Amino acid sequence: MKIALAQINTTVGDFSGNLKKVLDFYQKAQKQKADLVVFPELTLTGYPPKDLLERPDFIEANLKTLKALSIRIKNTACVVGYVEKNSQASGRPVYNALALIQKGKILWTYFKQLLPNYDVFDEARYFEAGEDSGVLEWGGLKIGFSLCEDLWAKAFDGPRPLYKKDPLEQQLKQKIDLLINLSASPYCLGRSEVRQSFFSALIKKAKVPLFYTNLVGGNDDLVFDGHSFVINKKGEVCGTLAGFKEDFKIFDFERLKFLKKRSSTPTQESLEALQLGLKDYLAKTGFKKVVLGLSGGVDSALTAWVAARALGPDKVLGLIMPSKFSSLDSIQDALALAKALKIKTRQISIAGLYENFKESLQLQETKKISLSLQNLQARIRGNLLMALSNQEGRLLLTTGNKSELSLGYCTLYGDMAGGFNVLGDVPKTWVYQLAKEANRQLKAIPKSTLLKAPSAELAPHQKDQDDLPPYEIVDPILEAYLEKGLSPQEILKLGFDKKTIEQVLRRLDANEYKRMQAAPCIRITSKAFGYGRRIPLAQAYRIKL
Repeated sequence: MKIALAQINTTVGDFSGNLKKVLDFYQKAQKQKADLVVFPELTLTGYPPKDLLERPDFIEANLKTLKALSIRIKNTACVVGYVEKNSQASGRPVYNALALIQKGKILWTYFKQLLPNYDVFDEARYFEAGEDSGVLEWGGLKIGFSLCEDLWAKAFDGPRPLYKKDPLEQQLKQKIDLLINLSASPYCLGRSEVRQSFFSALIKKAKVPLFYTNLVGGNDDLVFDGHSFVINKKGEVCGTLAGFKEDFKIFDFERLKFLKKRSSTPTQESLEALQLGLKDYLAKTGFKKVVLGLSGGVDSALTAWVAARALGPDKVLGLIMPSKFSSLDSIQDALALAKALKIKTRQISIAGLYENFKESLQLQETKKISLSLQNLQARIRGNLLMALSNQEGRLLLTTGNKSELSLGYCTLYGDMAGGFNVLGDVPKTWVYQLAKEANRQLKAIPKSTLLKAPSAELAPHQKDQDDLPPYEIVDPILEAYLEKGLSPQEILKLGFDKKTIEQVLRRLDANEYKRMQAAPCIRITSKAFGYGRRIPLAQAYRIKL
């Protein structure tokens, strides 16, 4: 049996576009005489559809698309993900489903059994869990079909398992010949390696080959990296599909041999994820071009680099907005970056506007520039950027990083103004690593940008380190707390200073209201701000050490 994996980029709710894409890849499989072609989870609706699943018209459109697809399917069979109605008198109204289609007919359907309800996943909110084991005799083989989380039960095994059953164990008891899994597994750092190592170990014990098709593409804050694969019954990876782009390959079930995979570095993958996330966000929301503020700092430089590579230099406008506190070096660095990237720039001084605002508000400068005056400058810049965004139909990219968002070292309606944040889940220390990798691919970020101390330049001789602990200390504390889930006491045992831990976590708690109003950002870590982290704004719990 020849099985094709079709790793496609779908758009939530674009039923005609998703259908066309499925048919295009189906024709490839048919021409190459594949017996079966497998698409990702929720192929027809796109993933994740969220509360669109509560709309009857959305469900009907998805079923209508399934019917339109089925009449076009011939001898080569296909498996697609869709949403099916729950005909029972109780439970959630719909199932997360897959359909096996051949010769114009839907031969068989399966409903997802394990519904993830953690981090960015919210499937128990919408779907009823299936009960059928997902085993079907077809094409002379006994096949175990599953949808994404159905194969992950062992990952949550232990003294207190997350799930009460393991669909894979149920299937293995029926002596299946192979496994087929349709997935929508989002990217975070190291995720593709985790998937392959987990499934290799799982399949080595199960002794059944696995054909795994993962979604690719950006949808809102999530990026799906693809990296679909086939693993033989020895647990060896026999073939992989590309990362961060659509791909298609056919594998012979009878000839699955070990294949050494070429791996990319974490920095390379992160840059690919950011580019894909930005490119797809624009494509799927209708924007054609972007604007961003260029300060001469590393954050705006990396954001501009990603935008130029993802969209093309002609789609990117950098606005340079010097004040009386801006250094000449920063302006020169911004211009050098723009020249190297071949993006357009404009320059508008905010000095006069700043003086007008001060006069209107009757604010006086002292030797130490007050926080209100610093924020005033950031908000003037935010207004100029938003005006350009409105005037020219450009999506405004905000350029703050995860460390700044964590500590509230950013200004509401100022540098936080914008429609999308490329670096909102990228810690400051990782920004520097990505900038170095970016320069290895296309040298554009000035060396001086990478070497100078971070500064908002809203006051004379200002440096981030005057107000914050060094990022080399801040980022590991944030990673331990946010991503690894360690308590303050456990972080203290790692050797960090007690006062520093308290300062970092206190600022993290105090600035939840800012993050609630922040632009959506591309998720690249295991715990990003946004949909996957829900903290009350009004709450009395405080970190104590």
